[in-house]
Amino acid sequence: MKFYLSFILIIITFFSCKKDNKTAVNYAYIGGEIINPSTNYIVLSKDKTIIDTIKLDGRNRFHYKIKKLDEGMHTFRHGGEFQMILIEPEDSVLFRLNTLDFDESLVFSGHGDKKNNYLINDFLENEKEERHIVRLCQLNPATYQNHVDSIKARKIRDFNKLISKHEFSPLFEKIALSNINYSYYSNKEVYPFVHYGKNKAVILASLPSDFYDYRKDINYNDESLSSYHNYNSFLRHHFSNLSLETHDEHATTKSFNRKSLCYNLDRLQLIDSLVSNETIKNDLLFHFTMKYLSRSKNEEFNNAILQSYIDKSSNEDGKKMMTRYTKSINSLKEGADIPMVKLIDYNKNELDLSSLINQPTVITFWSNTYYEHFRESHYKLKELKEKYPEVRFLVINVDQYGVSKSKKILEGHQFDQTNEYQFKYPKEASEVFAVHPMTKTLIIDKQKKIVNSNTNIFSIYFEKQLLGLINR
Repeated sequence: MKFYLSFILIIITFFSCKKDNKTAVNYAYIGGEIINPSTNYIVLSKDKTIIDTIKLDGRNRFHYKIKKLDEGMHTFRHGGEFQMILIEPEDSVLFRLNTLDFDESLVFSGHGDKKNNYLINDFLENEKEERHIVRLCQLNPATYQNHVDSIKARKIRDFNKLISKHEFSPLFEKIALSNINYSYYSNKEVYPFVHYGKNKAVILASLPSDFYDYRKDINYNDESLSSYHNYNSFLRHHFSNLSLETHDEHATTKSFNRKSLCYNLDRLQLIDSLVSNETIKNDLLFHFTMKYLSRSKNEEFNNAILQSYIDKSSNEDGKKMMTRYTKSINSLKEGADIPMVKLIDYNKNELDLSSLINQPTVITFWSNTYYEHFRESHYKLKELKEKYPEVRFLVINVDQYGVSKSKKILEGHQFDQTNEYQFKYPKEASEVFAVHPMTKTLIIDKQKKIVNSNTNIFSIYFEKQLLGLINR
């Protein structure tokens, strides 16, 4: 109750300020409270440009005036997590969230709350919808199209009902409708991939003639949506789908392999030829190159995909980062020595990683940024430790805020801290181990040699790989 009373006072203050300066319309206010904060600040940005780093007070709250507002979607980041908020002139938007349930706990109040509560609820609904779509994709094309058409129609009805009750800006309406449309387009584009058939050319040929009619209206270069989830998700599905058709023209087998170098090179080429906006093009090229490298163990293919990326991207920082990542991936090959890195245990002792390996060993990673993975991976590791006592499971936190924070998180969940560590130099060590995605797992034999540099404890093949390690 105290929280809401204090927020009411903040709102009154905000509106009082506005009355004193009615002529100024290029400002807005943002405020909030962070429960279980990871740091003592949030970072506010727009279009990858940082506006300010805003400190939390002693009660984990903040309020901030954006003096020269560039209206539109803004991003606020905290402890590695982020979410988006629509800010327009004279808004006084407040939010409250719990870092342990970041998106689901986020609630807006104040002037500008209705549009942002709509957008966050739509975001959460889309996450659930994506899981539902996977099941629907096994239907035949015509039936599937009827289902996704129905989903879109319901969203349009709900949107029209909202705008009939409240007055919103043209900008909000554009973003909300783009959300609905690009979510619908994504559902169409993903169908050939998720459908169980392996011969994708046959699946594409079976689609109704109007299945992709919307493509004639697609804008590949809409910079106003370039940082928005639904637009980016659509573009990724779309270029993956378009590449199917290009790849099929020279594929040597009918069975589709999304890890094929040829297919992935085709996709980078299509992006380069169809997208002219540098920001959008560079992001797509980076995403797909990183995705390929994170799943590949072939040094020759890795170097080929890297060169294609370098030839097409104009992002110099991205090129340097991708070059380092490729070098790390290539060095983590089967039979290679485990890299030499320094660790810190939860008693703040420093030690070498290699000194811990004198038996079959599994190395996993976690970050507070990926809370669900942190929790589920620790439950899974507990199960594996009991099942395979002859294997040592080393669990390394990759965050950069020191051992006290990660120790507190482990203690809060009553997870055993045995064989739990943190990198002494997180940024450098994460690059050495090419920690992407966070599910990355390494298997090491008792001679400190790499057996598998890129597996996953949740994989259906993982326990078979463990048995192979034990029997070496």
